[in-house]
Amino acid sequence: MGKGGEKGEESGERKPQIRSYTWEDIQKHTQKDKWLVIERKVYDVTQWVHRHPGGRRVISHCAGEDATDAFQAFHINPTLVQKFLKPLLIGELAPGEPSQDRDKNSQLVEDFRTLRKTAQDMNLFQASPLFFSLYLGHVLVMEALAWLIVSYCGTGWIPTLILVCILTTSQAQAGWLQHDFGHLSVFKKSSWNHILHKFVIGHLKGASANWWNHRHFQHHTKPNIFKKDPDVNMLHIFVLGETQPVEYGKKKLKYLPYNHQHEYFFLSEYLGCAPPLSLWTWSGPSATTCAISSHTSRSMAFWDPCLSSLLSAQSYGKGTERAKGNGEPRFLESHWFVWVTQMNHIPMEIDFEKHKDWLSSQLAATCNIEQSFFNDWFTGHLNFQIEHHLFPTMPRHNFWKIKPLVKSLCAKYGVQYEEKPLGKAFVDIVGSLKKSGDLWLDAYLHK
Repeated sequence: MGKGGEKGEESGERKPQIRSYTWEDIQKHTQKDKWLVIERKVYDVTQWVHRHPGGRRVISHCAGEDATDAFQAFHINPTLVQKFLKPLLIGELAPGEPSQDRDKNSQLVEDFRTLRKTAQDMNLFQASPLFFSLYLGHVLVMEALAWLIVSYCGTGWIPTLILVCILTTSQAQAGWLQHDFGHLSVFKKSSWNHILHKFVIGHLKGASANWWNHRHFQHHTKPNIFKKDPDVNMLHIFVLGETQPVEYGKKKLKYLPYNHQHEYFFLSEYLGCAPPLSLWTWSGPSATTCAISSHTSRSMAFWDPCLSSLLSAQSYGKGTERAKGNGEPRFLESHWFVWVTQMNHIPMEIDFEKHKDWLSSQLAATCNIEQSFFNDWFTGHLNFQIEHHLFPTMPRHNFWKIKPLVKSLCAKYGVQYEEKPLGKAFVDIVGSLKKSGDLWLDAYLHK
């Protein structure tokens, strides 16, 4: 590890010494103290992780690595963020050290960064106010229409069925919209995105914006990586991928009959009004009970003031009847949510950390669904999951524009770009769960 310094040209004063580090030095600091690299500069983020707006785990997952692409992916104003980075700077990579850690393909990394610059030059990170205004408008119109149906049409079976369909749709679409605001992909200022995010997820969805941020950004940073992506830490319910089932089968771990997980996957969405799969990061039954109760109570924060009061006013106050107003939309929406969010990831590679470059790690864990007007609307443009994972702050209505360039870059380096029909994506979820369950059973019985 070398040191450098030189005298100022005019004052003759010695400039602060800039220490040079090797990757071997940096990779020693991943546990109690945490270092990472951004554009060849070395930062000690040990204390900053506790103040990081995205949560401490997100930044901790990048310790000991080149975090340049992750840094650029999540911050819409890197210049502003540099103010917080400056006090954390402790040095830079030694002149002989490569910019990427662990023998990553430096040319692939550079070409991806060039692609990002091309997207910026094409104004693909510029959101359309009309698109998001209309999108929010159609959610609010459905919510208002639900009120009117209850107020003027009574609570017969036909109005109730119509009400359930409208509320299911509005809640699902509000879920996709909060996702846009949460990723800072709508407004140029982070503060406006945060305000609208809290409004949509808090007042329309009944969930916590901070909870979403701290979990979802971990998923984006390390998708399908055990112990780093909370969405795949579900041992008490599912075993996923090809490595984990064999490992836990050998250890004779059996919280549930995993060889039947492709069957009880359907049942799992009934629990607790079917919270997202990402809630099921169990540390024990009590933890799960708390998670489900927390989710349900947040949901009721919306449903009780809105519909329950109206339904009660319309002589709809019996417990079973009120459940129709509260439970059925949430139940149907949970199915919608779970199938759409899992179709892009569960059938893909799920494994322990392999320290791939940004492009390769995102493509290994993510697939696309064929484009159509219905698929775009039904999935909230998560049918462009690859483009979204590569550029999470890009407004969703621009994904189709960057898609050909992403496919071209993948073809150049032999990175698999997978795209499938919507129906096949749903079938693949079940097939993947069955395959993992069979691997677990074989290891459990014979290894």
